[in-house]
Amino acid sequence: MGFGDDRLHERGIRLLTMDRPGMGSSTPDPKRTVFSTSDDYHAFVTTAVGDDRPVAVVANSQGSVFAMAMAQAGFASSLTLVSPADEVAHPDVHALLPPQTAALVDMIRDAPQEARKVFEAFTVDAMESMVVSTAGPGDRAFYTGEPFRTVYRTALKEGFANDGTGYVHDTLMAMSSWPVSLSRLRCPVRILFGEDDRTHSPDHGATLAKRMPSAEHKVVDGAGGALLWTHADLVLRCAV
Repeated sequence: MGFGDDRLHERGIRLLTMDRPGMGSSTPDPKRTVFSTSDDYHAFVTTAVGDDRPVAVVANSQGSVFAMAMAQAGFASSLTLVSPADEVAHPDVHALLPPQTAALVDMIRDAPQEARKVFEAFTVDAMESMVVSTAGPGDRAFYTGEPFRTVYRTALKEGFANDGTGYVHDTLMAMSSWPVSLSRLRCPVRILFGEDDRTHSPDHGATLAKRMPSAEHKVVDGAGGALLWTHADLVLRCAV
């Protein structure tokens, strides 16, 4: 899924997106890690751009941990995290989670095979229903309106390709303790949250921002979890 399509040309921006292994038309990689995924991104970008200079990286939701790995490896000239999924296994964040979510995080740590079965049971329809039902009124209207709904459903089908293998692998990594050292992210980091975001972080990224040496943290009034699309111009200004 892209964003800011009507702003890219006027700003002279080329936006690259790609499938993570096991999603869309990309082959599953059962040995994939956070950092091997970062290396995949770097290889893709280097091939597309024609050199290996660091690039501006924007990440949304569950993609945040892989983008942070890119930044730690020196592949990012800047990092903009838009409604990033927080490190729910971190003690300070875990303490703020609703009981049901905290129990799931504990299951991933203590009984990963059981947790895998939970995620394997998810379907495209179940995921869409969960996202819409847990969203605030503004996000709900956006997610169910066109043209976003059609694009989102297509992305969900691609995300659950290969019987959901890539999605399950992604989720287990994202909801486990992250191998990324946040204090080692030296490129400029900006963290953006909508004030009505009810799902990505229990404190709108406040704890996450404190764990980075020089991160800028902004909570946008009147916005929700769909910030990447509803405030694309803001995101692009922060990213480049």
